[in-house]
Order: sequence, then C-alpha cells, then structure tokens
Amino acid sequence: MRVTYWCEHAWLGTLPQALGSARGGTSIEPGVALDVTDGRLTAVRTGADTPPPDAVPLRGLTLPGLANAHSHAFHRALRGTVQVGSGTFWTWREVMYQVASRLTPDSYFALARAVYAEMALAGITAVGEFHYLHHAPGGTPYAEPNAMGEALIAAAGEAGIRITLLDTAYLSSGFGAAPDRHQRRFSDGTAEAWAERAAGLKDRDGVRIGAAIHSVRAVPADQLSTVARWAADRRAPLHVHLSEQTAENDACLAAHGRTPTRLLADHGVLGPRTTGVHNTHLTDEDIALLGGTGTGTCMCPTTERDLADGIGPAVALQRAGSPLSLGSDSHAVIDLLEEARAMELDERLRSRTRGHWTAAALLHAATAQGHAALGWPDAGRLEAGALADFTTIALDTVRTAGPVPRLAAETAVFAASAADVRHTVVGGRHVVRDGVHRLVPDVPRALTESIAALHR
Repeated sequence: MRVTYWCEHAWLGTLPQALGSARGGTSIEPGVALDVTDGRLTAVRTGADTPPPDAVPLRGLTLPGLANAHSHAFHRALRGTVQVGSGTFWTWREVMYQVASRLTPDSYFALARAVYAEMALAGITAVGEFHYLHHAPGGTPYAEPNAMGEALIAAAGEAGIRITLLDTAYLSSGFGAAPDRHQRRFSDGTAEAWAERAAGLKDRDGVRIGAAIHSVRAVPADQLSTVARWAADRRAPLHVHLSEQTAENDACLAAHGRTPTRLLADHGVLGPRTTGVHNTHLTDEDIALLGGTGTGTCMCPTTERDLADGIGPAVALQRAGSPLSLGSDSHAVIDLLEEARAMELDERLRSRTRGHWTAAALLHAATAQGHAALGWPDAGRLEAGALADFTTIALDTVRTAGPVPRLAAETAVFAASAADVRHTVVGGRHVVRDGVHRLVPDVPRALTESIAALHR
C-alpha cells in the first residue's frame, strides 16, 4: 500500500543536547509530505506548501505516534468509582481486585478493545500492557493457557494499535507469602511454570511479547533471575513495578536487608532492555544503579498523584543515565500529553523551580523513548525507514488557538489534551480521522457497555 499524507505542520524534533539538559531542538516544519509504503515512511519531504495530488491532508501539528509504556487495561473500569470517599493505595487495590475477579476472556476483550480505541483517539499508536490476569478466578488455567493475553492482543488489533504484551510473573502476595484469594488467578505457582506458559505467546505483525516482574513483593528473590533470563534469551523488553510505595521498600529491607533496586541488581534484572515503572522512592545508590545499567524509567504521573504515591526523582534518574518514558497506568485519564506535562509540572512543585525539560524532551519521552522501552525502536520518529505511526493535534481549538506555529510543540505539551487529537495513523493506516475512530465508531458506547457488564 502506498499513500502520501500532507502535514500542515510537523514536529521533526531533535534530541536534547545531553541527558538531563533542559535544552534541545524543537523543529516545527510547515508543509511536510510523508510518503508511506507498506507501513513505513519512505520519504519525509519538507517545503510542500500545498498538499500534493491525492495526498491525505492532516491539518494541525503532526507528531510521531505516542507510546503508552505502562497500561493495565482493566483499571479503566475503575475510573470515577475509586474517587468516592478517601483511602490509600491499599484500599484502592481492594476495589481493583473486585473488578479483576469478574473478567473473562470475552469480557476482557470487549473492555480492552474499547480502552485501546480510547488510546488511539488520544494519539497513542503503541501500548505496553502489563498483563497479570492469566487464569480463571481461583487460579484454574483456561483450556487455552494464554486466553486472557490473546484477548488483549486481539483487542489491540481490532482497535488498530500496536501492543507489547508484557506477560507478568506474579507469584506471591508479599515476600514469599502465598497468593491471597484475589491473586490466585494471577499466579503460575513458580517462575518456571510462568516461563513455560509465556513461551506459548509469539510475536506477530503489530505484536511484541515481553516480560514483567510484577514487583519484588510478588516474585520471590530466588526466582527473579528466571524471569530475567527468559527476557534476555528472547532479547525482549522486561518491565517491573519498582519502589512505588514506601511500604514496599520497608518490607524489602526487612526481608532481604537491601532496597528493591539493589535486590533486582543482585539477581541480574537491571539493564538496557529493562524498565522500572514508577521508581518513586529511591536512594542515591538506587538512582546510580538504574542509571549506570541503562535501566529505563517509566513515569506515570496521573496515577502516581491519583494514588498519592509521591513524585519520583525523574530529573536525577535521567541525569544518571536512565531513559524516561511515560504511561497512563490505571487510566484515571488516558492522555499522554497530560502525562508529559505532569512530569514537568510535578517537578516544578517539588523543586519550586521551572524548566526541567523542554517540550522537545518531553515529546521525546512520549514518543521515541516510549517505543524503545516497548521493543519498537523503529517507531517514534518521522524519518525515512521508520514505522508510519503518527498523530495530529489540532491547533485551532479553545486550548490550542493563539500561539504562532513555531511554538506548536510547546502548545501541544503545555496546553493541548487528548481531546485535541484529530488523526492517528498506525502502519500507514488511518485509524482515527477527523476525531472519529474508523474501526470502533462509537467508543464511548463500547466503554459504557463493557464497563457496565463488570458491575452487574
């Protein structure tokens, strides 16, 4: 398939000058033609003042597709519900378990299809699904052991976005304790049994299979290396919830006499293909370990503040050498522009200073670095040879109107929202056109019906 898209404006961003630098190029080009053949960009032509014949016009600012590096699709069913009254992360978790207990492969497919369609409407072209809902309630395996994971893969395909299924080892309720009644469907019993089941999942068009360690709470220390080796043998992404809560740190110190980061390092988990999710409560040694090994950091600011987790040391992590990516995690909102903005604004509140990242640096985290963390290094940039995944943000809405076009990147990051996304293209396929999802035409209804089915 060959097609040309004409961008009214396009962000052909350059990387920050140095890790941790607030400086960095922002290249907004007017009139850019994107030639696509068989799902890849074959040419990026600047100076196209008007749309070439037969080109598809994209009015606004076109960016590389956004990468949602951390998702729990079923948490979307909690939106609003968990905002009633007060509580902690741990009381929130009890509500989450109740929703998890009701999911089947069919209902999970319906919910995830709607959630991933919402992501496409928000300009997201790839999602990292941190998947641990493996078995039937009570822990009995399905006849097809990966029925739940395959439901997620099918849902992403029908919603038109790429997926990295991060199949998650979740074996313990906490530092060796047996899974509780809610967690039995998460557990394969041992890391070896997890690895055997996960080996049945295969990469395919639009799909990457990765691995995840739920947390140091949920995988016994002597089994961490099994998961790490499984990912290393396949050169697959490996993700892990890390130091999200101070209670996790305290329990790890009590059980092992070391921090979660040091425990992971001692068992060979850290490295360039590994991403720590949250990385909120870290010591200076932890930061040096993560940066020194090239381990990535996925920040999820809207979830971290929703759950009162805290503000992670993203600036220090990046300066130490940890690449930053972004995720919507619990889907309190699905808006990667908000996640990018929140990372900078939360740091301003913490430090009482401004300007930790430029708009270009934040967009780099939301695009190229997120895709790299998910095993899609050929996505996240507008250049010949890259995957033809991109999104267009309107510059004429009540949020974005006014600034001159050369400030379009700053406008997108610091003023726009997911509601301003007009087009999303994945592999050259126009999935969202003029704000309408072409594969799931009524996304609000799909969300309403799939969520209501879980609360009956």
